[in-house]
Amino acid sequence: MAHFDTEYQRLEASYNDSPPGEEDMLVHVPEGTKSQWHHIENLDLFFQRVYNLHQKNGFTCMLLGEIFELVQLVFVVAFTVFLANCVDYDILFANKMVNHTHHTQETSKVTLPDAFLPVNICSARIRNNVFVIFIIVIAGVFWLHRLVKFIYNICCFWEIRSFYINALKIPMADLPYFTWQEVQARIIEIQKEHQICIHKKELTELDIYHRILRFKNYMVAMVNKSLLPIRFSMPLLGDVVFYTRGLKYNFELIFFWGPGSLFENEWSLKPEYKRGGNRLELADKLSNRILWIGVANLLLCPVILIWQILYAFFSYTEVIKREPGSLGARCWSLFGRCYLRHFNELDHELMSRLSKGYKASSKYMNCFMSPLLTVVAKNVAFFAGSILAVLIALTIYDEDVLAVEHVLTSITLLGVCVTICRSFIPDKHMVFCPEQLLKVILAHIHYMPDHWQGNAHRYETRDEFSQLFQYKAVFILEELLSPVITPFILIFCLRRKSLEIIDFFRNFTVEVVGVGDTCSFAQMDVRQHGHPAWMSAGKTEASIYQQAEDGKTELSLMHFAITNPHWQPPRESTHFISQLKERVQREVATGQQVPLPDNHLFTSIQSIQSESEPHSLIANLLVGPPSLASLHLGRDGPVPNHASSMGSSDVASALRSLSPLSTSQHLRGSYTSTRLPRSDTAPPTGARAMAGSGTDARTASSGSSAWEGQMTSLVLSEYASTEMSIHALYIHELHQQQSRNDLSRHTWHRQESDESSESIPEDCEAPRTLPRSNTFPSTGTQRQEGAPLQPTGHRRYGGTTDALSGPPRPAPRAPRLPMGGWAEEAQAGRQHDTVPEEGSEDELPPQIHKVHRPQ
Repeated sequence: MAHFDTEYQRLEASYNDSPPGEEDMLVHVPEGTKSQWHHIENLDLFFQRVYNLHQKNGFTCMLLGEIFELVQLVFVVAFTVFLANCVDYDILFANKMVNHTHHTQETSKVTLPDAFLPVNICSARIRNNVFVIFIIVIAGVFWLHRLVKFIYNICCFWEIRSFYINALKIPMADLPYFTWQEVQARIIEIQKEHQICIHKKELTELDIYHRILRFKNYMVAMVNKSLLPIRFSMPLLGDVVFYTRGLKYNFELIFFWGPGSLFENEWSLKPEYKRGGNRLELADKLSNRILWIGVANLLLCPVILIWQILYAFFSYTEVIKREPGSLGARCWSLFGRCYLRHFNELDHELMSRLSKGYKASSKYMNCFMSPLLTVVAKNVAFFAGSILAVLIALTIYDEDVLAVEHVLTSITLLGVCVTICRSFIPDKHMVFCPEQLLKVILAHIHYMPDHWQGNAHRYETRDEFSQLFQYKAVFILEELLSPVITPFILIFCLRRKSLEIIDFFRNFTVEVVGVGDTCSFAQMDVRQHGHPAWMSAGKTEASIYQQAEDGKTELSLMHFAITNPHWQPPRESTHFISQLKERVQREVATGQQVPLPDNHLFTSIQSIQSESEPHSLIANLLVGPPSLASLHLGRDGPVPNHASSMGSSDVASALRSLSPLSTSQHLRGSYTSTRLPRSDTAPPTGARAMAGSGTDARTASSGSSAWEGQMTSLVLSEYASTEMSIHALYIHELHQQQSRNDLSRHTWHRQESDESSESIPEDCEAPRTLPRSNTFPSTGTQRQEGAPLQPTGHRRYGGTTDALSGPPRPAPRAPRLPMGGWAEEAQAGRQHDTVPEEGSEDELPPQIHKVHRPQ
């Protein structure tokens, strides 16, 4: 096997990925037993490339894709230059006659080569055009950069290919039939033999996810706290969220990996950003860096704009001609993908979830067809269709009609017009049921602002949802305008948030042993970031500033536990999962006493009964023991017959009628023996609580053939998806009930609380000498109602530990934005943790919050 000198080689004395102060935790491995994969220096890049190679279906597919990208760039530039300088359009449009020497004028025909200019004339026109030369030079430099990157990536991915074949024992031909969970299970197993990470004896699923999604988790958290993206209020369009691929690239360049970024490498935040004493200087430094990057974007704007236009033209013109209605189709926006993403959710998991909600989302948006626009579209389609029918009939009668000037153009344009008009005409059999459709959407996307509930029929809700689910034409238009708008967003909008960004990275960065610096929200710790209104009351110590919005922590925890059932959550998270399981089990058990419409479990199930959902999976999830949250799928031995045990529950009886139970039981029994052993120890209790979903499928080796193993994984993956859908709806139903109860409980005390807050002595106010940002804690954090006030020894970078005493009292809530987070005008009024004075931390060592997870 060829040997390549890449950063994945074994380094005897290199411990660059060791978190500070953790050198004593290195696992000693005898020299003679070290393998090629012992101590991989950059595990972040390594796991990302392992994941990317799996998603690209192997080395050969990845290699072809990279080669065609290089060829595509050359083709776009060369073809554009050729069209601009080497074509005689007068001949092409028959404005000039062609002189043929060997044929008479009557018998000669104009051919395509006749419109091409001679080589000498073409080259002379190119040499005399300075702008074309400039474009070719810029494109050439960019292409050479891509070529060097391509060669480097091929060398790195060849090592990943060797890792799959030699370490994981997965041939490249079989890789497309392995799920990622199967690959991940094998990586965890070989850690014991190869010690690819020398700081931990065993890897966990969360370790691998943290390495792959380190920076994406930060972006999800910033969107959740409404720090990004930038919002605008347009006179005619209202609130607008502008978030494109170019803007996203600039965010990542500034924060994570560009020159002068906040991170010194892939796994460690720079030490100066971990202290609060120099936050103002760091904010000025970041502001200047954003300014220079914005100026660079402004200078490169013409080149990038030309490339965007050409690429969009070559990519979408044929599609629009073939399917004119494709521009009227919708897609999930980049902002929607980031807003709806769970913490620690891989790309394929997110896209699978959003794809399942696409059909219901399209139906929901189609419910809001304008009656006036429908009437206009019907009549325009009638007139255009009538003319088109006549032209088609004449063409069928005599094909010489096509030789008439502009006839073919008219037929094409009329066909496009009819297709576009039909996209504005609703199906006459469609039933207007927006509330039901919104419930089906929620079952798949898992996140939704509270004020959408009960207001699905309002145009305000539809407009806000369109920010997540936009027209394809709007998506293309935003990408075309991105080179022009992005520099101004960076220079005039993002710079003002520099202090907030600095505070965010310090306050929400924790050091995880064996992983490095990660976003604290990605820990999915209910105690640190749970929200009392999302079933975390009494289990969270988080202030308003520390709480994740829209139940992000709780739903992310549920999703990760269901997707990775072998993962052992922390104690507080295990308690949260167990409490939810017990509540679900209690509602199933008491289903006979509770009227079905008042049962949250029944409401959740009924919400997703649609033609796109596998009814049998929903039904069988509820009849398996001991509750909805634990479908064992053969983990603990043979599956007993549970039909009789659930006969007393009206909920289970209603769901049992959806499909026969024998099918599911047969599936469970047939997959009992396919699981790849995880270890000699029994599965953790916390993991078994959520084991329903695709435990065996995700950690199983292939069956008698690759296709059988893939079908096993796909079938049980549907169980996982359906189980998470039910849990998401169930948690939202409980949240709505708690919100209504809290509203009625505090209605009569709100006025008195507001009046009492105005009488706070002046000496109790926060110091005004220290500049504040909207995401920096203010003095005097107030706890949520019901949250314990226990002192804690954990501190994040910058030292924002709670230091309160006295009885808890309800914390005032600020106005909410449509997509979560806090309104700009209300952010300054938030009350947060105590802030050390400027320079107070320069004399002290930085406070580090070290997270030790169970092995």
